[in-house]
Amino acid sequence: MNRKIVIRNETDADVSAITEVTAAAFKTLELSNHTEQFIIAALRAARALTISLVAEKDGRVIGHIAFSPLTISDGTRNWYGLGPLSVLPEYQRQGIGKTLIQEGLSRLKAMHAGGCCLVGHPDYYRKFGFKNMPGLVLEGVPQEVFFALSFDGHAPQGTVTFHDGFKANC
Repeated sequence: MNRKIVIRNETDADVSAITEVTAAAFKTLELSNHTEQFIIAALRAARALTISLVAEKDGRVIGHIAFSPLTISDGTRNWYGLGPLSVLPEYQRQGIGKTLIQEGLSRLKAMHAGGCCLVGHPDYYRKFGFKNMPGLVLEGVPQEVFFALSFDGHAPQGTVTFHDGFKANC
């Protein structure tokens, strides 16, 4: 019998499980530099994990999502970056990532965030309302995989810079 998936805030006790889930989720992804677990650790160390949620099943962490502050060159404030998002391979394609995204976006909206940006697969993230915004760029990233979602109707213009934690590689 399948027990319900619980979505909750990460705790200190989840740190090693989050590292394992993240490494496993990205292990075979060709587009990955395989640094996602280091990014999360760097964001955590910098106290830049605005929202960090885990998906738990039967007491085991099987998924994780992180949201952190970002800056936009036009001065738009209160926007966040989504990622990394990780689900253990054996639990992928079961709606766990979708549930983590929906809960995270709901929490951002409750904080009166202006919006959210991410780098990801076009077919997946468009389902959540993310779109390519003309005039909003992330240097070095193709426009077709850079997405934004405005919560307040404001469409920022300029260059997005994710938190320095995204530069972590070990």
